[in-house]
Amino acid sequence: MRLLAHQLRAEQLIFWRSREAAIFVFVFPILLFVLLNAVYEGESDGHPVVDVLVAGLLGYGVANTALAGLAIILVGRRENGILKRLRSTPLPPATYLTAAVTSIVAVFALQSVALVTLGVAVFGANVPDRPFSLAAALVLGAACFAAMGFAAASLIRSADGASAVMNVIVLPMAFLSGGFGPARDLPAFLQALADVLPLTYFIDLVEAIVLDGEQAWSQPVDIAVVAAWGAAGLVVALRRFRWEPREG
Repeated sequence: MRLLAHQLRAEQLIFWRSREAAIFVFVFPILLFVLLNAVYEGESDGHPVVDVLVAGLLGYGVANTALAGLAIILVGRRENGILKRLRSTPLPPATYLTAAVTSIVAVFALQSVALVTLGVAVFGANVPDRPFSLAAALVLGAACFAAMGFAAASLIRSADGASAVMNVIVLPMAFLSGGFGPARDLPAFLQALADVLPLTYFIDLVEAIVLDGEQAWSQPVDIAVVAAWGAAGLVVALRRFRWEPREG
């Protein structure tokens, strides 16, 4: 536990000292929330738009932070030889990976608190009726998308291209899944694509809690789909994750 706590502290220091990481991973979803509130107003399907945006941006936040953020960090460290050097230290690999995941989940937790607080205090969003269910859903989402982040890091070959690849994945997924506002008017072929994306089901789960006051466990289909994607990501990571830089 002492090694884990020490490495977790180191991960947090590295993250917050990196302006690029702090802006892209932590600040960007909050900035989008502010900008989208300047565009949308009124109600959507009987719910205040600001509440819909809170739910959607929590979804985008988990994909941007736990999926893209973790993948970019791991690919960069692998291709720069940092992961390889870590294998030669007394720090157990499992401890290092646990600290990396815990650190990025902690960043997402702070981001979620900031989004909800900003929505309530500045834009008049409603305080979620089920805070513990919301917290449980966010933990589930963070864990599952982090597993997918490990899978993405296992498949991306270049540190230079990691950010571009993850943006190409995360931004369209967030748009199709309703992360930037209601997506009910999408063309049929885009709706069909959205129906297979994990973020669609995670945002549905968060919306049920934030907008309708449902308990997290009242949405078993959403939970099952998000968990299945997380399990698939974990399987890919276990089979393909590398500590050494890729050659060529």
